[in-house]
Amino acid sequence: MADDTTEEAQKVIDALQQLEAIDDPVERAVAISEVLAHHEAHAPKLRELRREAVLSMRADGVSYRKIAARLKVSLGTVQNIERGHAGAWGTKPRSKPSE
Repeated sequence: MADDTTEEAQKVIDALQQLEAIDDPVERAVAISEVLAHHEAHAPKLRELRREAVLSMRADGVSYRKIAARLKVSLGTVQNIERGHAGAWGTKPRSKPSE
């Protein structure tokens, strides 16, 4: 396990590697479909939990850079999380309506 990976995250990483190592391509594809469906169901909640942590740290006066270092993400990612942006730039709300 990498020193900078939490035990819980490492378990998920290990499970994904085991999934990729399934020999039978159909069995592997079925397993991948199950994981992706589960991920889609849980991703919004996981993003919200991460956003709550960012907002809490910001309320405590922690800088964006310190939050980024603590969460192991980029400065821009922390700023996007705080704004509630979770997707690609094309999905972010525009500041003024396009004509």
